[in-house]
Amino acid sequence: MQKIGILGGGQLGRMLLQAAANYVVETYVMENDEACPAAHLCHHFIKGDIKNYDDVVDFGKDLDAITIEIETVNVEALETLEKAGVRVYPRPSAIRIIKNKIIQKNFYKDNEIPTSDYVITESKKDVEKNTSLFPAVHKLGQGGYDGRGVEVIYDERGMDRAFDAPSVLEKLVDIEKEVSVIVAKSDTGELVFFPPVEMMFDKKLNLLDFQLAPARVQKEVLWRAEAMAQKVVQKLDSPGIFAVELFVDRNQDVYVNETAPRVHNSGHQTIEANYSSQYDMLWRIMLQYPLGNTDPILPSAIVNILGAEGFDGEAVYEGLEEVLKMDKVFVHLYGKTHTKPGRKMGHATILGENIAELTYLANKIKSTLRVVAKP
Repeated sequence: MQKIGILGGGQLGRMLLQAAANYVVETYVMENDEACPAAHLCHHFIKGDIKNYDDVVDFGKDLDAITIEIETVNVEALETLEKAGVRVYPRPSAIRIIKNKIIQKNFYKDNEIPTSDYVITESKKDVEKNTSLFPAVHKLGQGGYDGRGVEVIYDERGMDRAFDAPSVLEKLVDIEKEVSVIVAKSDTGELVFFPPVEMMFDKKLNLLDFQLAPARVQKEVLWRAEAMAQKVVQKLDSPGIFAVELFVDRNQDVYVNETAPRVHNSGHQTIEANYSSQYDMLWRIMLQYPLGNTDPILPSAIVNILGAEGFDGEAVYEGLEEVLKMDKVFVHLYGKTHTKPGRKMGHATILGENIAELTYLANKIKSTLRVVAKP
């Protein structure tokens, strides 16, 4: 039986472990929180710091393979494990490129992958020198996650929001659609795509709020998005699962925004809506099995279940029973006992025959289900 470890114990690790139940595999998780969402679903939980070199090496040294559920891992430790013969998904070289937004952005430019115009800034003073890019998005080089470390600066009046640290200043794209393409690559180099999905974001939180699959874009745009996602993954030169997020502008031009080297929020619907989910696919890759079928069974939508504004404390799910009564709706709660504003507490996947049905149910769920705190 293969021994496979996951660095990080959040909701992505939780859903990955739920898919592991279909295979003969011994699972290990390392996280510094013993009450994390994935802790009780693995065979072996090890308390440790995924950013600490010694912790990661000790965790992985006796495993057959290891993967991540968040980029903020100790890459040097993964390189040591890879040299010792542990299979790492994705390879440390790919994580090193992606985890730093400055390196990631330069990677697109160096490989002639279309991306928005940008400059690298080391401090606020550098931002002041590049106001010609405004309106722009300022992204912290390292440490940003789930909307943190990203600020939109429309003009000089927003300079107080600029980061005084190494960052990327990107010219704001006149976006018509934001899409994501999840790509799976095996050890042998075989590639498969999940159909592109369309993402709508909460402008205040910079978080995925609502999503439709498949994306409502022209065929030519889909082909370009898939071709660009394929090029990104080929140039990263690593097996694994990658979520390539792209912008489609008003002229129908396509630009790569960011890449995640792991299972991703934009692929949650694949659990019910596709023949092989992104989580099943990653297990197939790590266990060196044939890749699965990415075709959709039905059109689908995702609604993220976020902590309501103004509540911080023990989580209470208002309207949950009403949502659970809805046909073709699947609720996933992540097991987080503490809620706070904007925290991802779960998601709901909706299956339907058409966009109108999906949109109606998504809006109904958003107005019905709230995560508040116990008084």
